[in-house]
Amino acid sequence: MVVTEFNDSSVYMACKASADPNASQLDQLDAMLQCIGEANANSLDTFFLVYASSLVFLMQAGFAMLCAGCVQLKNVQNSMLKNLLDACGAALGFYSVGYAFAYGGMDFSDPQKTFIGTENFFLMGVDNLMFWMFQFAFAASSATIVAGTLAERCQMAAYLCYSLALTGFVYPVVAHSIWSPQGFLSAKAVDPLWGVGVIDFAGSSVVHLTGGSTALIATYLLGPRRGRFYDHRGIPLAEPVEFPGHSAALQMLG
Repeated sequence: MVVTEFNDSSVYMACKASADPNASQLDQLDAMLQCIGEANANSLDTFFLVYASSLVFLMQAGFAMLCAGCVQLKNVQNSMLKNLLDACGAALGFYSVGYAFAYGGMDFSDPQKTFIGTENFFLMGVDNLMFWMFQFAFAASSATIVAGTLAERCQMAAYLCYSLALTGFVYPVVAHSIWSPQGFLSAKAVDPLWGVGVIDFAGSSVVHLTGGSTALIATYLLGPRRGRFYDHRGIPLAEPVEFPGHSAALQMLG
């Protein structure tokens, strides 16, 4: 028994009216509870996705505090702005093409494996926007992991381009391979890899390994901060110069 339209009546009254009057009181109560649960299932799912998305997105604030506390005082504004660019760049990248590459056209009954998704660009044809917001929070978290490794040695324009590239293509490829039913590693595929597939419930590899690997590559390309191991002429220093963070309180808060 599923009630989808209630007009001006409450869920309770609609389910009570739909119960079989000839059944026993216990059967009527059981039918009403099932009806109410089915009617509210979508609302509960939506609430859970919004709540979980907000918790995941709070990682942005945590990374911002951590980065702000670890850098020198003169670079705090720069570090905070980069964390803001993470969220902005991730929103643009994942809205335009990232979601489509990760989950576009997913079909749990289709056995075909694909490298990336090919539908739902700019969220066209997407009905469940709460699912997009939930996945966007993960994509933004993967991007902001790199912020700390690039602190004090990356220009704003380059960092924004990185955020767009990671959330628009790099992260979606990884997410598609593991979390989409058309991914070649997905445990939700019709024919999963080795009969099991890869299970990553909370994003330890999809989110954190992707962000950590990107951070390692970026650190290697950029090198250390100026004046840390070499002077401004490129001559190695006898002793590395300490660049202590300006606030242990912000580091702990983050």
